[in-house]
Amino acid sequence: MLETYRTIEKNGVVEIEIKKSRFLCFLQRVTSEEEARKFIQEIKKEHWKANHNCSAFIIGTKGMILRSSDDGEPSGTAGVPMLEVLKQNDLVDVVAVVTRYFGGIKLGAGGLIRAYSTSVSEALKEIGIVEVKPQQEILVTIDYPAVGKMQHFLESQAYVVKDTQFLSDVTFHIMVDEEESPVFQEEVTELLNGQVLFELGDYQYTEIKIK
Repeated sequence: MLETYRTIEKNGVVEIEIKKSRFLCFLQRVTSEEEARKFIQEIKKEHWKANHNCSAFIIGTKGMILRSSDDGEPSGTAGVPMLEVLKQNDLVDVVAVVTRYFGGIKLGAGGLIRAYSTSVSEALKEIGIVEVKPQQEILVTIDYPAVGKMQHFLESQAYVVKDTQFLSDVTFHIMVDEEESPVFQEEVTELLNGQVLFELGDYQYTEIKIK
């Protein structure tokens, strides 16, 4: 049974500066604890001169595996706040590593908690979040004169168009939620006065950006 879940839109790194300390937040999609730990070690190896490489990750659509590390920062001031940001955004299958280059000004426990959580929050804003949901592919075949009307309908309803084939007629490959499939077909049939052919495809995951 396919399940809906949220994760990051893409892998990336975002840097912020707080009181002269540099905080680099690396976000990576992962599907296992082994993969997450491997990524953490890669960042530690790359940034071995950094003062700290703190981390947090959540694995599994139900968030079954949760881990965090303060990597030398005072207990509870880095890894756990990072993990909380991931949890608050309902994210899974993601690892966050925040690399800190100390700038000479101590932040205190409260300051560290805010710095590490802000680092992850800002990275998520820039990198983006997607909802990954199971949808059914529906092939909609129409004549060329109806293309403009169909495209306008799809854009206004924000359906995901996986592919469009232009042959003797036009076939749109559209991803639709399972429960919306009957209504979608009724609306398109009415829109095009019945001049349309439908073919149901497979169920697969579709990524939808969350604004």
